[in-house]
Amino acid sequence: MVSAILVTLAIWASLGLIAWLIYRAIKHRTFSAHTISYALAILAGIFTYAFFLSMDLSQLVKILVSILLGAALIFLAAYLQLRRRQRKS
Repeated sequence: MVSAILVTLAIWASLGLIAWLIYRAIKHRTFSAHTISYALAILAGIFTYAFFLSMDLSQLVKILVSILLGAALIFLAAYLQLRRRQRKS
């Protein structure tokens, strides 16, 4: 029930975002890239939350572990790259 409401909310929000972009384009107003990326991130978060609510618990745990492992690997790669760059300087 909650996931259906969230999916409906996300669909309405994405249609609202598209309408807002079209309205701004018709009025020849500029919009910054960070505003659009922030709005898209919120929409993606709503869709992701609704998707996670509709999953089984064991599958949810697997996905959360893979997300945490990916975040750890990205942090490790950024840290090693920063150390390598500092050694060359």
